[in-house]
Amino acid sequence: MARLERLISRNSGNSSFPPSADDLPGRTPPRGKPPRGGGKRKPGGQPGSPGSYLAWREDPDDTVPHFPAGRCGCSAPLSDAADLGVAASHQMVEVPLSLARVVQHDRHAVKCGCGRVHRAAAPAGAGRPGTVAYGPQLQAWCVYLMAAHAVPVHRCAQLIGALTGARPSPGFVHGLLARAAAAVAAPNTLIRALVILSDVVCADETPIRAGPGPKTSKRYLLVACTGLLTYYLLGDRSMKTFAAFVLPDLAGSVVVHDRYQNYDAFPGLIHQLCTAHILRDLADAAETYPDAHWPVQITQALQGLIHAANTARPKDLAAVPQDTAAPLEHAFRHGVILGLSQVPPGSPHRALLECLRDRRDDILRFTTDLAIPPTSNQAERDARPAKTQQKISGRLRSEEVTRHRYAILGYISTAAKHGTDVLTALRDAITGRPWMPPIPSQA
Repeated sequence: MARLERLISRNSGNSSFPPSADDLPGRTPPRGKPPRGGGKRKPGGQPGSPGSYLAWREDPDDTVPHFPAGRCGCSAPLSDAADLGVAASHQMVEVPLSLARVVQHDRHAVKCGCGRVHRAAAPAGAGRPGTVAYGPQLQAWCVYLMAAHAVPVHRCAQLIGALTGARPSPGFVHGLLARAAAAVAAPNTLIRALVILSDVVCADETPIRAGPGPKTSKRYLLVACTGLLTYYLLGDRSMKTFAAFVLPDLAGSVVVHDRYQNYDAFPGLIHQLCTAHILRDLADAAETYPDAHWPVQITQALQGLIHAANTARPKDLAAVPQDTAAPLEHAFRHGVILGLSQVPPGSPHRALLECLRDRRDDILRFTTDLAIPPTSNQAERDARPAKTQQKISGRLRSEEVTRHRYAILGYISTAAKHGTDVLTALRDAITGRPWMPPIPSQA
């Protein structure tokens, strides 16, 4: 009974369960977190944060004059009244109801003085002469909605029709995924190479439902990322998939990850265990042992070290100052010793305490090198679109098309991290001129 009650009590606050599973029948919702700073922080934008607003433009795209209509009190028509000039102005940011336009591209031929005839090249994305094709910008819209916002194919076709006036068929829209994935193959190859060359990489894996078969069958989406790069691989949690990922080529790099055992199978990796996962496990320990002091002591010490690292990083320090880190590390270490003395072998949290004892350097590595993040939150953020897709569609019936989706998503995620307009990057890829991530200098 105790084991079953513990399984039911698992949620996003004390385990790796996603927040989307907290409201499932029988689940115990996580405890509310105490407000930061004693509740003094107000919701919304904080002081010093850059705001956003609609700024007045001195060069509007269009100007529409408005004149009074009707008649004056003296019965004279206002259309005959004298114009006194602009009394007030208003600016509105607007789009037309129908955006799609049919543009005919006429390719002229010219004859040189030597007698040779030259014909103008066809514009990018055009079909055979005498045919009609959807342009690359409309194609980019379709791909963007499906890959970045998980809009199903039929709804995407309907949405494009409502917004633009064009009427692409669902079959055409669906076929764009394979075409776009092929168009971004070269950038994804470069993204993978740049991830391998990175000093610090965040990694994560999440289950998704993809491919034919029962709904219970799962595939796994692996993600390796940095603040500027995102790379996906669809497979499972086997060593074969992990070996096909970037991990074998990351020797000498720091990999921030959860404690899944497959990461430890590759020699040469330098590990930073995700402290967010550890804090959730400690929250579960505090619920399992409500009278024990060690879960609270370790949690407070680890949170203090994370706060110290976040405070030291903007000061361009290389590591957390030793006078700050030493007492917190001492509390962390003695909290683990206390826990090991109270939790017998075979208990649920004995493995957690042994990990805290044996892999302390892998847990606290972020304190000695502030270039290393303490959590794999970046990887979890980059893996979150898979959960959004699953909540909307339930499952993706084709494993191949799922790979296409995440090839596109890795490309546009990397472009967005570099501040590049995503729609422009997709249009350029469709026209054969894909955006490429810059190669950092070696200086």
